[in-house]
Amino acid sequence: MLSRRHLVAHSLLLGAALSLALAASAQTAFPSRPVRIVVPNAPGGAADLTARAVGQKIGEALGQPVVIDNKPGAGGVSAGDMVAKAAPDGHTLLLISSGTAVSASLFKSLPFDTVKDFIPVAPLASFDLVIVVAEGGRFKTLAELVAWGKANPGKLNLGTPNIGTTQHLAAELFKSATGLDAQIVPFNGTPAVINALRGGQIDVGLDILSPLLSQIKAKALHPLAITGAQRSRMLPEVPTAKEAGVPGFAVASWNGLAVPAHTPKDVVARLSKEITAALNDPGVKKRLEDLNLDPHPGSPEQAAALLNNDIKRWNDVIVRAKIPRQ
Repeated sequence: MLSRRHLVAHSLLLGAALSLALAASAQTAFPSRPVRIVVPNAPGGAADLTARAVGQKIGEALGQPVVIDNKPGAGGVSAGDMVAKAAPDGHTLLLISSGTAVSASLFKSLPFDTVKDFIPVAPLASFDLVIVVAEGGRFKTLAELVAWGKANPGKLNLGTPNIGTTQHLAAELFKSATGLDAQIVPFNGTPAVINALRGGQIDVGLDILSPLLSQIKAKALHPLAITGAQRSRMLPEVPTAKEAGVPGFAVASWNGLAVPAHTPKDVVARLSKEITAALNDPGVKKRLEDLNLDPHPGSPEQAAALLNNDIKRWNDVIVRAKIPRQ
């Protein structure tokens, strides 16, 4: 017969084994309810439409609906705080982007640590920025613009969307790469930049290519250079900034998905697998390309590298340009 001590020990072992089995079962049960993607942008924009296109496909693969939860404002801080505090079980994701890296560099303090409180799961898409002037203006090439700016220090006006955006910091990086003494003029959004260019209030603009493409195709704006490392499939005839004579300048914007820290590795791996499969799906690829976005499938490690490299880059730009921390 078993002694009482042996019975107690046996019960404890059974309890521990049951707990481990339940924990394993909880992990393999993912997903057990709808998955939510928190998007720090308003509905209808590129980030929102990217999340919806990919979310629908991964929902089909996971067997659970994917719900898009738009939380715009505060530079993405509200959305990030919500996901950082969510249960780390894979059911809540955050759409991250180059703007996430900008916020990590620009804000004095955040309610979360951008690097420590999230696990990047996968990149989603990348999109080019473009340097443009009004059609029929004095500049036909980027080299002409840089030469005129150096011959006329302080007179060149370069327009971008709001202070602290990727486009605004890219303009600061452009100044540094070219050695130009130029005035950066921030506007409240892309339409205001377009109006200022066409109205002659600014000499040059730097913005995301996608919302400017129709103006370029209509010959209202003239592209001088694409800011990415390679030419855009949407404007293959337009050189990169490097090809146009600014070798130290290469910037592309991007977005991806992340989950709260401490999310189990197998859940991260499952999400990464389904996101990659979605981005390689012909239907999803076409939807993104119709939005003038380039699908960018990749691993969690590649997504983390995108985020970390951008945080360092934009922090260096902010320090060099003496942009006040918010």
